[in-house]
Amino acid sequence: MATSVHPSSVIEDGAVLHDGVTIGPFCHIGPNAEVGEGTQLISHASVIGNTRVGKNCTLHPHAVLGGLPQVIGLAAHPESRLEIGDGCVFREYATAHSGIPKFGGLTKVGTNCYIMIGAHIAHDCQIGNNVVMANNVSLAGHIEVGDNVWFGGLSAVHQFSRIGRNAFIGGGAIVVEDVIPFGSVVGNHAKLAGLNTVGLKRRGFSKADLQEIRSAYKAVFEGNGLFKDRLEAAVTTFAGQPLAMELINFIREGGDRPICKPG
Repeated sequence: MATSVHPSSVIEDGAVLHDGVTIGPFCHIGPNAEVGEGTQLISHASVIGNTRVGKNCTLHPHAVLGGLPQVIGLAAHPESRLEIGDGCVFREYATAHSGIPKFGGLTKVGTNCYIMIGAHIAHDCQIGNNVVMANNVSLAGHIEVGDNVWFGGLSAVHQFSRIGRNAFIGGGAIVVEDVIPFGSVVGNHAKLAGLNTVGLKRRGFSKADLQEIRSAYKAVFEGNGLFKDRLEAAVTTFAGQPLAMELINFIREGGDRPICKPG
């Protein structure tokens, strides 16, 4: 399939366009950018910096991929990179920035992610597969997001936070702590509101799976005694139960932010 480039667009020397790429009017592809097979830039979209966009992605008008991190005084650097997986959609005015070299330099977005109007992925974020970010979601730097996470509109996440897979972030939530896998958080500042039961059912988790996750959640967050003691007891209680241990180990591994707990 032939590549198509509108005559009003600028494709700089060194840019790599694979088969079947479609570049609409008034787009810009920088000299160190690579655009994968079948990807479409509708119009007024830009792929700049050291950026690789995967196959069959769609960039809507004014989406910008590969801008420098929003760090005062940071200069362009060849180790500042952005990678976008296959099948991703970036809607109007959505942005994703490249990484900071001293932290490894890579911002990475997985496959089949849907990034809606005005949403932003900052430098050094690591985004899983099938992540959905609704309008004007803002992720600060160095955030880890697992697979199948949904962000409600206008939510924002503090730098260096972790969001476990299959979590749900409510609209308008201001997340300043790590969110457990399968969890649901709401509010400003966000508090854990329970499990993302609806999302888990939609993704095919069985009743037995949900019961396993729910039992671990109750043992850790609703039992008697100190939180740390409940957590360590749960390690023994749920040994051999992989979904329960995923939730428990996420907490035990820790990160730069505390764990988001119920209000």
